[in-house]
Amino acid sequence: MDERAAWNEQRRRAIDGHAAALAAGREAETRQAADLLSSFVRRAAERGLAPHPLTARSFDGRATYRTSARGWYLKSNRSVAVGEHGEYYVLTVPSSWRARFAGADLSPSTPRLIVGAGGGDGETIPLARLLEQRLDAGVTWP
Repeated sequence: MDERAAWNEQRRRAIDGHAAALAAGREAETRQAADLLSSFVRRAAERGLAPHPLTARSFDGRATYRTSARGWYLKSNRSVAVGEHGEYYVLTVPSSWRARFAGADLSPSTPRLIVGAGGGDGETIPLARLLEQRLDAGVTWP
């Protein structure tokens, strides 16, 4: 029994170590992405790109809702945005009768360095490139 207990303990420690390394990597990625977003907000202000009201779509795509957030859309389909204070928003929300009249509540999402990673649709793009494209488009963004 002692050998089995020792093996189980060794396995538990290995799993804990792996989980800790994964969490540390995600935290580092989030910090890097947040730095990119903060830089974008500063550079957008320097270029005179004013934030504007953001809207959100229902998960099924049938409804569009007002939100209280202001910022800049990053994708032409208006599915991702940067808030005026550097928040990262994925602009999809559940369908709601209340949201039709009062607007949708948005919560910032955890930013990733690759937008769309893990989404399953195959559309991924580095956050840095998406931010540069938005800055380069200036006020003519769709």
